[in-house]
Amino acid sequence: MLACALPMAAMAAKHVKKQAKTSISPAAVPGPSYALRLDALQAADDMALRRDLDPVWVRQTLGQARYVAAIAKAVTPPAVGVAKNWQLYRSRFVEPLRIRAGVAFWQNHRDTLRRAELETGVPAAIIVGVLGVETIYGQHMGNFRVLDALATLAFDFPASHPRAAQRSAYFMTELEQFLSWTKRSGHDPQVLKGSYAGAMGWPQFMPSSWHKYAIDFDGDSVVDLYGSPADAIGSVANYFKSFRWQTGLPTHFPVTLEAQKLDMTALMAPDILPTFSVDSFQAKGALLSGEALQHSGKLALIELQMGDAPPVYVAGTDNFYAITRYNWSSYYAMAVIELGQAVAQAMAP
Repeated sequence: MLACALPMAAMAAKHVKKQAKTSISPAAVPGPSYALRLDALQAADDMALRRDLDPVWVRQTLGQARYVAAIAKAVTPPAVGVAKNWQLYRSRFVEPLRIRAGVAFWQNHRDTLRRAELETGVPAAIIVGVLGVETIYGQHMGNFRVLDALATLAFDFPASHPRAAQRSAYFMTELEQFLSWTKRSGHDPQVLKGSYAGAMGWPQFMPSSWHKYAIDFDGDSVVDLYGSPADAIGSVANYFKSFRWQTGLPTHFPVTLEAQKLDMTALMAPDILPTFSVDSFQAKGALLSGEALQHSGKLALIELQMGDAPPVYVAGTDNFYAITRYNWSSYYAMAVIELGQAVAQAMAP
């Protein structure tokens, strides 16, 4: 019986092995797990090699990631023809709940905000604006597992997006950074939660930003953007300092467009990148006044669409551009600025 059983066991093992092989999908087909995806397993091995990580651990960890359709839907571009509306966008952030929460946050962390401003030159109002827009001061830090978010967007970024390949590559890099960081820091990659894009903590830092810009600002030798408001404050300030925030420079100036000599094509070509001197800005029909005329740096014409109404415009400085490094959107930057201003005004006696 034993002699007969051995060949039978060997045949069964061979059959199971064959089944395991055929059950692994060679194609990148969205599914509930990445444990059976050849592209994911190959990526895991590549990450392990580049980061000097245990390939078995990387495979096992990535194998626990799940494709989440809601995440893919969240990054899908809106239907063509949907007009942007600054007033509608603004109303989501510059509103009573966030203003009240911002006042309480500023009052509770006044000394830390002051220290961050003194050390980096970044105004407290900008820091308060960012933390309010991102998470309402830690109240809403996201309910998606970061592992699921990054894997979904790395391997299954919606093909309908005009920059799908570039975005997929970006999230693959973030996934690699996340796995490396969690392994070396002792965080459990299966537990951490964040936004649908994989952003984490009070300031919603992506893994690469956490690695580059997050700092210990409360002096406990630990960088904690989930539990330490001080670390969040210091890290946001450090982020903008790293992107060359200029102390005392306004973020933007009012601008008036002169129809007779307006060269809108030239003014809009650089998008939000400050490109024009005051003289060249005005020569193209974007007129300035007051302190803006003394501005020695570059300017960009920032367009804020208003749905069916005519758009509004401001002249963005290098500090406006610095805010867009946090989120590549002029609407986001203006929401941060105006929320911070509204909180500051609400605190005034």
